[in-house]
Amino acid sequence: MVLFNDNKQFSQWAIALSLFVFVLITIDITGDYRDGVPWTHLLTEVLILILSLSGVVYFGWLYYQFAQAKISFLTQNLALANQQAQQWREANRELIAGLAVQIQKQFDAWQLTPAEAQVGLLMLKGLSHGEIAHVRNASERTIRRQARAVYRKSRVTGRTELSAFFLEDLLLPRQQ
Repeated sequence: MVLFNDNKQFSQWAIALSLFVFVLITIDITGDYRDGVPWTHLLTEVLILILSLSGVVYFGWLYYQFAQAKISFLTQNLALANQQAQQWREANRELIAGLAVQIQKQFDAWQLTPAEAQVGLLMLKGLSHGEIAHVRNASERTIRRQARAVYRKSRVTGRTELSAFFLEDLLLPRQQ
């Protein structure tokens, strides 16, 4: 990624410089043409103009290639992460199902309403209040109120403690 960012920045500067030269040469050619400068001088400046335009095209193409390479790299990484997550879910399907049952039993013990239980589960999955509101087609204010009810009924102070309640016993203790 560092190499991409360095090349991307280099390409951006090269494009900017080439455009700057292109504009300056265009202004100079226009002035020289009005002043009746010899055609050999104008021809030299036109060649410089063509070279600067070539620089814009080349470095623009290079920038595009770097961007495509980065998109490809990120797409491959995302696909690999999704594949690994799917393999993990498949390998632990029974454990996940058992955990979901136990979470629901705890929600029942806390006497959460079905809406509060759904909000609690979505919070455990890491969704924000806004995202939960969108998923449940409810207002964010309603979700916040339901989240506070989950915290109050479970006697935890927030999302972190709620998650810790369920994860604490799943994780192996630290080695001393």
